Amino acid sequence: MEAKSIRIRIYGTEYPLKVDDEDLTKRAAEHIDRMMHDLHAQIPDQPPVTLAVLSALNVSEELHHEKQDKTQLTRKVEQDLRSMTQLIDGALNEE
Repeated sequence: MEAKSIRIRIYGTEYPLKVDDEDLTKRAAEHIDRMMHDLHAQIPDQPPVTLAVLSALNVSEELHHEKQDKTQLTRKVEQDLRSMTQLIDGALNEE
């Protein structure tokens, strides 16, 4: 896939970027922009760089929560598969 040149706007500043997935990048930029505006509404005296760092921390926390959820779900699925395999093996051995 060839990189595409786009422009995104985050918190009033426009950034030219080369991206592989335009839709994904635009959605990510909108997420960060919304987060920075929400933070500004909560703590209006903070400079944009502080809002950007706090947004980055929030996104990082979201990512870590998703990774934890994925790990827990994977473990649960593996456990369920082992249980089902044991039940199937038990049923087959009864025959």
